Amino acid sequence: MSDLQKKTVLLGVTGGIAAYKSADLVSRLRKQGLRVLCILSRHAAEFVSPLTFEVLSGNPVAVDMFERRQSWEVEHISWAQQADLFLVAPASANFIAKYTHGIADDMLTTTAMACRAPMLIAPAMNTAMYESAATQQNLELLRGRGVHFIGPEGGLLACGDVGAGRMSEPAQIVEEALSLLTTDKPLLGKVIMVSAGPTREYIDPVRYLTNRSSGKMGYALAAQALRMGAAVKLISGPVSLKPPTGVEFYQVESTKELYDRSVDIFPFCDAAIMAAAPADYYVKHRHSEKLKKTGQPLSVELDENPDVAATLGQMKRESQKLVIFVAETNDIIKNARAKLRSKNADFAVANDVTQEGAGFDVDTNIVNIVAKTGSKPLPLMSKDEVARKILERLSAGWNA
Repeated sequence: MSDLQKKTVLLGVTGGIAAYKSADLVSRLRKQGLRVLCILSRHAAEFVSPLTFEVLSGNPVAVDMFERRQSWEVEHISWAQQADLFLVAPASANFIAKYTHGIADDMLTTTAMACRAPMLIAPAMNTAMYESAATQQNLELLRGRGVHFIGPEGGLLACGDVGAGRMSEPAQIVEEALSLLTTDKPLLGKVIMVSAGPTREYIDPVRYLTNRSSGKMGYALAAQALRMGAAVKLISGPVSLKPPTGVEFYQVESTKELYDRSVDIFPFCDAAIMAAAPADYYVKHRHSEKLKKTGQPLSVELDENPDVAATLGQMKRESQKLVIFVAETNDIIKNARAKLRSKNADFAVANDVTQEGAGFDVDTNIVNIVAKTGSKPLPLMSKDEVARKILERLSAGWNA
């Protein structure tokens, strides 16, 4: 059982149109192995049915302080004691004001007052309400008491206004929640560079050569490294993923751009994890205008790109670590060991991309952690879990 599977998130949902996003939030928290208990304010229950949260959480939902259940207990005290994190999303201006000034007049505010777990609040409200002197003063007071906040974001609000007040996306909130719940920080004080995603090599202004990398493994590594205490520099090729909140983010497109950025950043890092899938070749003569069909075969001359990982291996100081990824279709361990030697890496994460559930475009992976003296196969697991295993192996290398 993972450490997260032993933990409970107490989720408070207040009244507002953003309450519909909280259903997705519950689902995402459950997928991380967390136990979720939900408390809805009466106004929240007007936007989203408590039954929705019961089904998604797999637990009863509290709304009314005086609702009679079969088992008797002082529920707001019992739930407050079980929480490892109290998360309120969305948090209305009304809830923030009550919690700031110690007003406990419903199930949610009473439980919040009784809870000693860390508090994470995701505000959501009209821009004018958020920017009001009262709300800003309340937020400042709560931050001074150690309350954590995420958002709100700017944009078009449900009321039609444009400005700050939109609740952060569930994926961002989950990342922040996981960071607060991860008490083991073996990478605290370390700076980790992670590369992710594919690169593109253009033939003409509209066509390019690329590969199937989605960036999910690299982004999972970046997010997990943050949770484990590291400062993270994420270099990403073109993907549809949003960078984890808190990383130092660098966008690149070609392998040459990835090479230049990696070489610039690596000297200031303790480790590099090269999870990107850079193109080995680039188009030697890129056309400045879109090519037209001619009825004849098209020939494109390719030349080798610089080897990013091998260059970092040559640069690597004794105290630095280099982790490479090896995607193969045959002789997995043999090829991984050969690349370990040629790139002067500390260990390789190798996988057979022909296996179902491994490799590109999926949320799972099947990998083998290959070192010079041995290898450790990992079974099918989520990319988040694979990331944790890789980073634990990296941390152990410093402590050996």
